[in-house]
Amino acid sequence: MSHSNLDTKVIQQSVILPPAMLGMLGGGQLGRFFVIAAHEMGYKVTVLDPDANSPAGKIADVHICAAFDNQIALLELASTCAAITTEFENVPADSLSLLAKTKPVRPSAYSVAIAQHRVSEKNFLKHAGLPLAPYAVITDVDDLPADDSDIYPAILKVARFGYDGKGQARVKNQLEAQVAFTQFEREECVLEKMMNLDYEVSVVLARDAQGNVATFPTAENSHLNGILDVSIVPARGSNVINHQAQKLAIMVAEKLDYTGVLGVEFFVCNGELLVNEMAPRPHNSGHFTLDACVTNQFEQQVRVLTGLPLGSARQHSSAVMVNLLGDIWPEDAGVIAEPDWQHAFSNPQLKMHLYSKQAARAGRKMGHFTVINASLDEAIKQAMKVRADLHIGE
Repeated sequence: MSHSNLDTKVIQQSVILPPAMLGMLGGGQLGRFFVIAAHEMGYKVTVLDPDANSPAGKIADVHICAAFDNQIALLELASTCAAITTEFENVPADSLSLLAKTKPVRPSAYSVAIAQHRVSEKNFLKHAGLPLAPYAVITDVDDLPADDSDIYPAILKVARFGYDGKGQARVKNQLEAQVAFTQFEREECVLEKMMNLDYEVSVVLARDAQGNVATFPTAENSHLNGILDVSIVPARGSNVINHQAQKLAIMVAEKLDYTGVLGVEFFVCNGELLVNEMAPRPHNSGHFTLDACVTNQFEQQVRVLTGLPLGSARQHSSAVMVNLLGDIWPEDAGVIAEPDWQHAFSNPQLKMHLYSKQAARAGRKMGHFTVINASLDEAIKQAMKVRADLHIGE
């Protein structure tokens, strides 16, 4: 299938007003926040997700419990919804393309197809003239560079279905790369040079069908075991870096002719920005917008999908967002208990968001909290105290 021809038929869309039914492919926490935003605006939502206990499915008006490539389920979604979106990039692009034949789908199947495949993503960014870390496409063991290549040390990443550190291996030489490639069952990979990072940032933006863009402030991110741990907003780096990150994120959206909410992650290396990856959906590092911005990223997703004007992305409070992974749910004799939330809820500046997932497990995103304050330093101080009280990272 040629991704460039996925959306040959353009659906002309007028503004969709409440109480129209909107469609969501995916039932995780991002879909749940979309359902909440849509409900607050007066819309109804149908969620398509194969998990009967999905966080979004449990609060949707309709939950179609089926696989994302189930033709009958897709036809039901298309026949009952005014417009359709997705909450994660690994939904089959063919499913989006099928839906787009009769209903507006944002983001497009073309955009998702690029973002869900690391080789397509890297090549797109390179051809678009965006700054990247050196990389090599690996389709066979013979493609792995020799030890004298300056690409080492590097990270080998599978081209598809890798996220939150999954499907990645750090390698120092060709032999280690060969072992990792074999462990990945010789699937197509990207071998990316490990850069000396100053820090990492991300930008979340919304772009509508007319090309209007609303950009949220640049977030400064730190990770733990390959999963986002803390986002500080606004990022503490220079205004030049923060502004340039937003310009590059807009450039990504424009080159992709993107319509929807987009997250773009960057490395800052020796004071220069390099694009790491993009996510064709609301982004974990954009969760601060729920509590610290005039319009949050999920309301923007509803607005773009329905053809409404974009909301203001202005940040009214400094914010620090901390992810809550299943690791902090204590287990005793096979019984999983709740963390001690007392310290968190006793902070009047803290906003708690738990995702109603059925079971906690290590590495699973169970929720997040955001501390907002007029002072960024004070927000950081308070957030780090609650983070320590919850034994995150221990």
